[in-house]
Amino acid sequence: MPDPPRAKRRPRVLRHGNDERVDEWYWLRERDDPAVLAYLERENEYTKAALAHTDARQERLFHEIKARVRETDVSAPVHKPPYDYFTRTFEGRQYQMHGRRPTGAPDGIDEEVLVDENALADGHDYFALGGFAVSPDQALLAYSTDVTGGERYELRVRDLAAGTELEEVIPDTSYALAWANDNRTFFYVRPDDAERPFQVWRHKLGTPVGDDVLVYEEADEMFYASVGRTRSDRFVMISVDSKTTSETRCIDADDPTSEAFVIEPRRPGVEYHVEHHHSPELGDRFFVLTNDDGADNFKLMVAPVASPGRAQWQEVIAHRPEVRLDDVEAFAHHLVVTERADALERIVVTRFADGATHVIAMPEPVYSAGPGANAEYDTTVLRYVYTSMVVPGSSYDYDMDAKVATLVKRQPVIGYDPERYETHREWATAPDGTRVPISLVHRRGLAHDGSAPCLLYGYGSYEISIDPTFSSARLSLLERDFVFAIAHVRGGGELGRHWYDDGKLAHKRNTFTDFIACAEHLIALRYTSPRRLAARGGSAGGLLMGAIANLRPDLFRAIVAEVPFVDVLTTILDEALPLTITEWEEWGNPATDPAIYALMKSYSPYDNVAEQRYPAMLVTGGLNDPRVSYWEPAKWVAKLRARKIDDRLLVLKTELGAGHSGPSGRYDAWRDEAFVLAFLLDQLGVDEPPERDRG
Repeated sequence: MPDPPRAKRRPRVLRHGNDERVDEWYWLRERDDPAVLAYLERENEYTKAALAHTDARQERLFHEIKARVRETDVSAPVHKPPYDYFTRTFEGRQYQMHGRRPTGAPDGIDEEVLVDENALADGHDYFALGGFAVSPDQALLAYSTDVTGGERYELRVRDLAAGTELEEVIPDTSYALAWANDNRTFFYVRPDDAERPFQVWRHKLGTPVGDDVLVYEEADEMFYASVGRTRSDRFVMISVDSKTTSETRCIDADDPTSEAFVIEPRRPGVEYHVEHHHSPELGDRFFVLTNDDGADNFKLMVAPVASPGRAQWQEVIAHRPEVRLDDVEAFAHHLVVTERADALERIVVTRFADGATHVIAMPEPVYSAGPGANAEYDTTVLRYVYTSMVVPGSSYDYDMDAKVATLVKRQPVIGYDPERYETHREWATAPDGTRVPISLVHRRGLAHDGSAPCLLYGYGSYEISIDPTFSSARLSLLERDFVFAIAHVRGGGELGRHWYDDGKLAHKRNTFTDFIACAEHLIALRYTSPRRLAARGGSAGGLLMGAIANLRPDLFRAIVAEVPFVDVLTTILDEALPLTITEWEEWGNPATDPAIYALMKSYSPYDNVAEQRYPAMLVTGGLNDPRVSYWEPAKWVAKLRARKIDDRLLVLKTELGAGHSGPSGRYDAWRDEAFVLAFLLDQLGVDEPPERDRG
């Protein structure tokens, strides 16, 4: 084993008010300093050398993951007459091809290639497709690409009949795109220097990009803008949101130069999402999903298009403290509402003709389900996607009148037998008495004697729910008698808005103590033991990993922290960094609130690295990451190396040509996952299974 790199100490005093912190590795933020890149490269070399003994296992795991995948495959078609749209993968190719064929035509008949991501990615180490929008007449495609991982996209337009690019090339755009009904005009979004999408522009084909019209600019740095098109084809919608407040503007899709009108002016703390519905019988109206008037878990309102303001809102579904209304989708004849209760998703269908309402039945007690790609408006068929920790992702077409679901496509997993595994739910008890759900999957009949290796995953921020879904790569753990568990900690959205509120701002510590409670619960029930327990999380979930490593290192043998947000206080104090100001409503503003400053300082993983024993750790970063800057994991690892008093493995792997999401190609992503799994197996002392037990 080579000696690990030691980053030089260059102390810098960080002052805020009367408080001082000394940051010895602040200099790693200087991206243009050759010493920074040299340090990251040394860390990568050390990581490779330190885990060289797992090379054969990494290769074995990669081939296991690949062998379960039908490499040449096609997605479930999305209906948008006169075409069905799909994506296709090919053996040996990293990326998808996007295509279409006449509606109802068999797979492979009369297909057109819209975009081949492999061709676009040629010559680039990284590639990501951003916006992807077909014009209303389905003759043109607007799409955008990123080849650095920095999430700033270049926008182009393709003539689908000719298969050629138009002259328009628009650099420096964000994800969102929306066409007007004239098939010549589209709207797009630009980010500011802080990576905040803040401007909506209008472009007309055949005119210089320099003549594009700024339709909307959001001046408040707490808000970000997006643009989309209603399924009814009647409006282009500009959504402006902060973490706690929203506002929606509408543009007549038939008249793209018309002035946008506001549904309801923003009011602090009031969120709303708008869905348009039109029918000859019921006229033009907006469904409004909102938390107004104390509806913490949201309620559904309706208002006429001619006067859509709050004074005209009429209640359709009342607020229910035990049920969180997540989303609403309007079709010509039905309304589809997605809601959460008891940490599970439900899809509720209402028929406009008679008001009849029903919940779509699901086959398992622990699952994830929600509407899929639904491009048609005047249809009685809903596409929804179902999965669980034992059932691969499955696309269903559901007849909303007959209440019949037809399986269209299930993710093929070669050699997989779902009967070998079982999934269920446990509930841990947090220090304040709150019950915290845990979703688990493991081999059927696994002994509860504390000997099984276990991986506990967590996130717990932004009201994002980590639902119990299937992973074919995870099977490489389950085949080796792992327990895989998800801790549905506060800060997520699994149990409604209060679950989110109780894990943010002044209540952020609940996220960490909930995760610890889940680990203790699994140990108490003898699913595993501390010497066989690992934890994993990324981004804000990486903050969680850093916090639990400081608070309870004795509970975990290994931790995987991917692009971890660990230098919390320094980052949130720095308004010049990307996205910082928009984060204040999630974490608080330590610059103006002494209590938040003290709280952040008390839990920030980087600020609280101690002279103690730590679990073995694999830490990752991305040099081009605009969300969690590469220096956060780099500084954290440098400080851990200097302070920790154990000899357990600590490695840092920085992607030097990618961003927040890591490698972009599927084969590269599988190799990356094999690397992580090999680290976990090695640190938990897991032997290879007999050949007969491998899927």
